Amino acid sequence: MAKFKSLRGIAAVAATGALALGLAACGGGGNSGSDGDLTVGFVAVGPEGGWRDANENDVKSAFKDADITLKYSPSNKGDQNSQISAFSSFVDEEVDAIVLSATEATGWEKSLKEAKDADIPVILLDRGIEPDEDSLYTSHIAPDNVGISENVAKYFNEQFPDGANYAVLEGPPGLSVVNDRNKGFKATIAKNMKLVDSQTAEWSTEKAKSVFETMLKSKKNDIQFVFAQNDEMGLGAAQAVKEAGLTPGKDVKIATIDGTKPALESLEKGELSFVGEYNPLFGEQAVDAVKKAVDGEDVDKQIVIESEVFDSPEAAKKALPDRKY
Repeated sequence: MAKFKSLRGIAAVAATGALALGLAACGGGGNSGSDGDLTVGFVAVGPEGGWRDANENDVKSAFKDADITLKYSPSNKGDQNSQISAFSSFVDEEVDAIVLSATEATGWEKSLKEAKDADIPVILLDRGIEPDEDSLYTSHIAPDNVGISENVAKYFNEQFPDGANYAVLEGPPGLSVVNDRNKGFKATIAKNMKLVDSQTAEWSTEKAKSVFETMLKSKKNDIQFVFAQNDEMGLGAAQAVKEAGLTPGKDVKIATIDGTKPALESLEKGELSFVGEYNPLFGEQAVDAVKKAVDGEDVDKQIVIESEVFDSPEAAKKALPDRKY
């Protein structure tokens, strides 16, 4: 188990939480009263899997502990329009700050300009925006997707020094997290590795199982490893490998990103080969950024959340007793 911290920082702020308690929200960005007087709008992703649950619950808890009213607005099954509508509502309400975890990387310029004009600081959580117009937001808090995926590629380079055929299971197209995980992996994977297929499996275990079953059949089981961009898809790939009469971890090595308990349990069994943690527990950093922004203090534009890598059953076994998600 190794730790890494990239200089590439990203920042994104996740928040989920309590409904407003009838406290009057002061004008955006300028409330210097007690934390209990602050109201923050959270434009959230909502239910998406184990990582998202852990992230939003941690942010929820952190804002509650800080006595800050958090208005939680999850997307409608990942629909960006529902997020844009929630964002505009928070601007109209003159909340003190907005934390945004975007379902889509593009299409946020108008909303962010509205918040800026209203003097409401916006903190990005987990996912970034494209183009990365950093003048439109205060900070971006997240682990380093590029660095984490680079570590996945380095692992496979070590495992297959003579080259191998591989496949990639991607998240939904258009997300900054997907783009960054592709970027780091492609830049680092050795030139003697051959990509035979790459498809989205939409973060889903069931979808990944179906997609990877088809990949294995079409390539006549000639795939030595797969990079699954989240744990759920990696677990689905492992199921597909088993149903093909192969042994996951031996005939086909599988690497995932997130670091949830089910993935570490699978790594401990030897079914997964590598798990890159994408640490979801940064609620405290989100609260700190909001407080500083509202008080007019400087906030780091990019806040990188340290994460770990797990590359053996022993590493997984050691980490599991303390895994919170």
